Amino acid sequence: MSNIIKAFINIVNHYQVNITNVTQGNNRANNMGEGLETYIKDIFANTTNETNEQVKLEKLSKIYSYQGNKNNPPDLMIRNSDAIEIKKLESKNSAIALNSSYPKAKLYANSPMITKACRECEEWTIKDMLYAIGYVDNSILKSLWLVYGDCFCADKETYERIKNTISDGITTIEDVEFTQTKELGKVKKVDPLGITDLRIRGMWHIDNPNKVFNYIYSFDDTKIFQLACLMKKEKYESLPTEDKKAIENINNNNIEVQDIIIKNPNNPVQLIDAKLLTFKV
Repeated sequence: MSNIIKAFINIVNHYQVNITNVTQGNNRANNMGEGLETYIKDIFANTTNETNEQVKLEKLSKIYSYQGNKNNPPDLMIRNSDAIEIKKLESKNSAIALNSSYPKAKLYANSPMITKACRECEEWTIKDMLYAIGYVDNSILKSLWLVYGDCFCADKETYERIKNTISDGITTIEDVEFTQTKELGKVKKVDPLGITDLRIRGMWHIDNPNKVFNYIYSFDDTKIFQLACLMKKEKYESLPTEDKKAIENINNNNIEVQDIIIKNPNNPVQLIDAKLLTFKV
């Protein structure tokens, strides 16, 4: 089974990447977003240098239980492990567009926002949500955050309260027809002829980790590439002992493993023990 430490070490070994040159099977990626998704998929599966397409497909199938699409999060699910959402940025500090999907500390199998295929790809009820946020400049991957949702997203009730309040308020409008939807609302037959519909969608954004965690991490413009992995200490401790030893004993002066404290996303005056792994070169 793959995990964030294995991915960290693979990234250290394969960090100089032209995202548009990353291949999907025999085809070069059509855009930077597509290329970043393929890169992340390869990093966790350790298939970056695999040239035999059949072997690669078999390895990917063993590591992942689900691969999503742009409209249905998550982008990937590691079998018996984390869900991964991949976001590409063209500015190092820009906010992250989540579109109709609110920020997720965890991913739940009963969420109406996921597909039946995602829900049934393996036996699961809740998964840790890992955000892979890549900053790409002129097709080159310059930095990457691997940060767990429970380090900077509040519990789902915080976002659902807003979403549900808006949806409930929309239904109080008189003389229009409403239909069930996964969005904030859908109003049918708005006009007297009954020919106009209105879709009401949420457009969620969340701040860049460079801004959210500027009290523990500083972006270094002099570096060719930089990687930051952030997780709660309890998550780090749950990972295999051999993987923790591998990263803690690695002989590379550009790597740092730190015990830190971060703000609780549900109550910022409370602090949480966390682990920060960084690589800058």
